[in-house]
Amino acid sequence: MPPRPLRDVFDPPSDVTTPLMRTSHSSLLAVGLAVCACAVLLAPSAAPAQPIEPIRHSDTTAHPDTSRDRASARRRSGTLLSVTDAIQVALEESYSLRDVQLDVRNADARIQSAWGRLYPQLDATGNYTRNIRTANPFAGSDVTGLFSGGGASEWVTFNEQLRTDGNPNPDPITIEEFRRRQQAGRREAGITPGSGGGNPFGVANQFTGALRLRQTLYNGQAIAAVQGAQTLKDLNQTALDRQKRVLVNEVRQAYHDALLARAQIDVARQGLQRAQETFREVSQQVSAGTVPKSERLSAEVERANRETQLVQARSDYASALDGLKQTMGIDADAAIQLTGDLEADQRDQYAEVSVQSAVDRALRNRSDLERARLNAELQEVRKDTEQARYFPTVAAVANLSMSGRIPSDRTSVISDPTDPFEFDTRTRGVFADSYWNPSLSVGLELSWNLFDGFQRRSSIQQQEVAVQRAELQVSQLRQSVRIQVQRALRNLEAARQRIQSQSTNLETARTNYRFAQQRLGQGVSSPFRVREASRQLDQSRLNYLQAVRDYMNAKSAFETAVGQPAGVPDAASFETARLE
Repeated sequence: MPPRPLRDVFDPPSDVTTPLMRTSHSSLLAVGLAVCACAVLLAPSAAPAQPIEPIRHSDTTAHPDTSRDRASARRRSGTLLSVTDAIQVALEESYSLRDVQLDVRNADARIQSAWGRLYPQLDATGNYTRNIRTANPFAGSDVTGLFSGGGASEWVTFNEQLRTDGNPNPDPITIEEFRRRQQAGRREAGITPGSGGGNPFGVANQFTGALRLRQTLYNGQAIAAVQGAQTLKDLNQTALDRQKRVLVNEVRQAYHDALLARAQIDVARQGLQRAQETFREVSQQVSAGTVPKSERLSAEVERANRETQLVQARSDYASALDGLKQTMGIDADAAIQLTGDLEADQRDQYAEVSVQSAVDRALRNRSDLERARLNAELQEVRKDTEQARYFPTVAAVANLSMSGRIPSDRTSVISDPTDPFEFDTRTRGVFADSYWNPSLSVGLELSWNLFDGFQRRSSIQQQEVAVQRAELQVSQLRQSVRIQVQRALRNLEAARQRIQSQSTNLETARTNYRFAQQRLGQGVSSPFRVREASRQLDQSRLNYLQAVRDYMNAKSAFETAVGQPAGVPDAASFETARLE
């Protein structure tokens, strides 16, 4: 028998009504008069108990047909959300997915950093020194006599020029006269006698600026680091793809759980309505004296239990929505309203899929398996990086520097070349060429570690172990993928069979409840049988809904297990991805 649509599951049968309301008033009056006569004779002297009135509910779920309550419910309903909308929002807002996306961005930065070791390196340095007191480098040596002549060489030169200038009567002067006339010339030029002195080689201010350009010509570790960074990016990208597929499956399952929780509210509400109807019927029978008062108490207890179940169902639905919002990564206070239904459509979509074809597809498409392979490649690259430490690094270098020695007093004395007794002063600027001296050099650098205490060999051995472990993880994951696919297929088939079984069982429970109502109306059954049939009907509905939810989750889990692309919105789109 094909399963009934879910909308029929929640619609009560047309013949399940209150049988006592269809009983003729004349028959009820006759039976009531006879029973009341006996009750008057047997009743105790105490005041008779008043009939228990049904509890009146103001809850919107108990009276869903009032227009005002429906309008209020629409205002509180929030954003309409289908499973496709939930997936799209999760792919943009999920915290776990954004965390993996940051890993991809970090891998991009690491690639740039690895390339940076091969790009030219330009360094600039600067230096300034203020010499408060400078030591005389010639102190204590005989060379100081070279600077203590007191102008004797100039005096000799002056007298020699007088003798050789063609003057027949040269008049040489003494050295004292020569010095006196020079001092007079300096005073006339405004030069203070006795200035200068100290260390003639000392300079008060020293500036140094340098540029160093270095270009790596060969660095095995840097080259391997670039390859490793690119492999790491590919690894993180596959991890992002896998996280998307896992997230889609998690959102679907959370959405299906919320749909089941919402359907359980409807089941609990209908159970409460039937309990209220049964309570009213039993109350009328107790008033008529056809059933004992204990039946009314039992019906009242059943009604209270149904109310509790409805309250719990609402709480479970709110918790399911919170779980869905958390999986999607949206605000916990966001108001949402699910638009989907629990429908087991396309139940035969993967019915003919063989285990081997599903496993082959998973081995081709699973991103986590590709990630494990890339991890093995990454460990190989790291091993190559350690082996590159055995080779030298070669770089070309160029150095450009500029040094400046600038005195605080930049005024100098200038003598007339033709008259040793005529003087003048000259002040030079800070950037005068005589103060600054450039320097330029180029060359090659070779760095080669010949022995490091066997550290390189130990590092290579560690990386060989890491490579073997990564290859072992790939083999283990392949086996795990095979087991996951087989389990997903079994769960999918079991869920499909459960739907068929529970669909038949649900029809049986509906028929049983209808018969119980009819027998109660005919007076050949008890309210207890009706309540029991009602509970069985509710349990059958819940079992059917759970079977549908389990099938939808099993279908999503199977698509995730075989590496179905993430974000496929509807079941119709899966037709193009059907496994053959």
